[in-house]
Amino acid sequence: MRNTLTVALAAASLLALAGCKQTTVANETASAAGENASATAAAGTGIDGTWKADVNSVQFDQKPDEMLLQAGQYSCKSCVPPITVAADGTLHPVTAPYADSMSVKVVDDHNVVRTSQKGGKQMGETKMSVSPDGNTLTGSFTDTSGPTAATGTFVETRVEPGPAGAHAISGQWKPSKLQDFNTAALTFTYKVDGDTLHSTSGTGQSFDAKFGGPEVPIQGDSAGTTASVKKTGDNSFEETDKRGGKVVGVFNFSVDANGVGHGAYENKEDGSKVTYTAAR
Repeated sequence: MRNTLTVALAAASLLALAGCKQTTVANETASAAGENASATAAAGTGIDGTWKADVNSVQFDQKPDEMLLQAGQYSCKSCVPPITVAADGTLHPVTAPYADSMSVKVVDDHNVVRTSQKGGKQMGETKMSVSPDGNTLTGSFTDTSGPTAATGTFVETRVEPGPAGAHAISGQWKPSKLQDFNTAALTFTYKVDGDTLHSTSGTGQSFDAKFGGPEVPIQGDSAGTTASVKKTGDNSFEETDKRGGKVVGVFNFSVDANGVGHGAYENKEDGSKVTYTAAR
């Protein structure tokens, strides 16, 4: 189960919050449950414990995010699936795992607010602002798709301009910086109990799955994602996330001899990858 951090990292523009590139959160991602209590964890070699990801360690491997806002219409071409809605500030139906409607409000020629809902509940809001020179996009988000809200800020750098006459957010963007993430967005907890992994994210999604056992529902995941886990070493495991029977993401977590956690997530829908380190 990816936590909000992994979701944000896998799609740094937080298009996940609009139901794009989400598998979640968002989603969007690491996970877990329980307290860090075993002697192995205390020695810094097991996976048990509450972890906090280091955003400065993040490495991205993904195609640019691509948006177009022109002639009163907003399109996310890099979303999976792609999304197009009228940019009139009102909710419009969309088909996406974590959203069934989206609104795009144009504040001015450099600022846009994007909001998503599902089943009448707000899933997230992202405020995007483009610098005066048009080369930097800064966004602040609030992700309410899980039981506990996650917030943060992301920065992206332009790699391709939009067409003439399009809004400043149009074009292709690559992630460059993440900052001001709240504790819920950064933390996750694991506890191994025999052959079972208890997993809880800071935003409240959780599951209990047996290593090598069947997939189980991720509690608190609004898209109905399931997770299965297998051991890949004494201090490592691999989690496979599915929706509708289809693999949407694979997350690997390991702890090195110095007690540093290493997370690696691959989004199977768009091919994006992200890695980072974490500390207890």
